[in-house]
Order: sequence, then structure tokens, then C-alpha cells
Amino acid sequence: MSDSLFAHEIGTGGEPVVFLHGFGAGHFVWRDIQPAIAAFRSTIAYDLPGHGGSLAFAEAGPPKVAAKAVLADLDARGVGRFHLVGHSMGGAIATLIAAGAPERVASLMALAPGGYGETIDAAHLRRYAAADTPAALGAALRVMYGPDFALAPALVAPYAEAVARPGQTDRLVEIAALLFRGERQGVIPYALRAGLAMPVKVLWGREDRILPFSHTEGLPPRMALHAFAGAGHMLADECAADVIHLIRQNIR
Repeated sequence: MSDSLFAHEIGTGGEPVVFLHGFGAGHFVWRDIQPAIAAFRSTIAYDLPGHGGSLAFAEAGPPKVAAKAVLADLDARGVGRFHLVGHSMGGAIATLIAAGAPERVASLMALAPGGYGETIDAAHLRRYAAADTPAALGAALRVMYGPDFALAPALVAPYAEAVARPGQTDRLVEIAALLFRGERQGVIPYALRAGLAMPVKVLWGREDRILPFSHTEGLPPRMALHAFAGAGHMLADECAADVIHLIRQNIR
């Protein structure tokens, strides 16, 4: 086991932008977004505990555990204040970090974040966790995109490379068992989300079949909602240009 996290770092200068991926993914989900932001400031894209380069991290599971791990790693890197961008489970983790260390978080962007409502397609995510071939991964990922999105093999390839690591599929199955209560997920208390004072943007696809768009009905008023018609759960691929624009806007 390891006590360190893997992170892909590019860019220099300014308060860094920290990217946190969703369950079963890796730092590679930001491949079209991180370089655009790194053109004018430093960026850090993590492999979260139990994923990819952080597969051997000692603790992996609930977002609270990952939030603690990421914050400790940022401490070890000497990072003071930073901007957060998180997708799905990574959005939940980013929100918990922002609530727990608000003096250090300059801005928060959550893409279809976990923990903003109870409902989730937990059964599908369990199937996704167990998918261990490119064909099975492709079928599982297909459900996560909007109905009209063309899922190219090149988008599936990094997921297949990730699960080819010995032990990765077993670890994802273990994490999935810790994330859900039956067919429900834990909810980050409204008071914690409403108390965030930094700029916060929440992005959501109206056709999200994993975490329904209806979760946006309970957003605190200070959270700026950006909705995407026709988009599903994978906004970093489906709406990359918009995501880049909104990150730049948020960190100003």
C-alpha cells in the first residue's frame, strides 16, 4: 500500500486549478480541458484513491476519505490556496474540501456532482465497476453520455488501460460497495453547500442518466447553475469548450 497520490501536473503560475475525476475514471478525463487551463496557470489533475496511479493508496472509498487524502497531498506539495474542479464523485469530494477548508479554496466548479441528492443509478455504476473488457466498458460508458453523443473508441481506450492494471477492477467493486446505500447515495447537508462563500458554479446535463438533473432543484441560491440541453453525465467530453470557458470565468 502507498500513502501518496498520483497527480498529473502541467502549467506554471497563479493559484493552481485542482481537477478531481469521477468514480472509475482517472486524471485522463481532463485531457481536453487541463492543457487549456495550464496555458496560463498551474494545474494538478489527480488519480483519486483506489484509481489508476493511486490504485495502491491505503484508504479508498467514501468521498470524505478522498477529500482528506487530497487535502493532505496538497499540503505535502506546499499548495496553499487553489481552485477546485470536480466531476461526479470528484464533485462531491471538491464540495467537501471547500466546506472543510474554505479559506484555501478560491473557487469551486462541480460537474454533475455526487451528494447533491439521494437518487443515483447505483445498479449501473456497480456494473460499470465490474466491467473489465473494452466491450463491457464501452457499453457501460455509453449510458453515461447524452443520447446523441458519438462515443468513439478513443474515449473508451484510457478506461480500458486503467482497468488493465492488476487489481483495479476488484478495487472499484470494493469502492462501489462503500459508496451507495442500496440504490441511494449519501447527501452533503444543504447547510454545508449553502455556506460556501467562494464563487461556485454547478454544471449539469439535462439528459444525465446517472445523477438526475432534478438534483439541481435543491441548489442553494449562491450556486450558479449552468444547464446543458442534450448532454448526459460526461460533461468534460460532451461540453469541453463550455467547461473551459466557465472554469476561466470562475477563477477570475
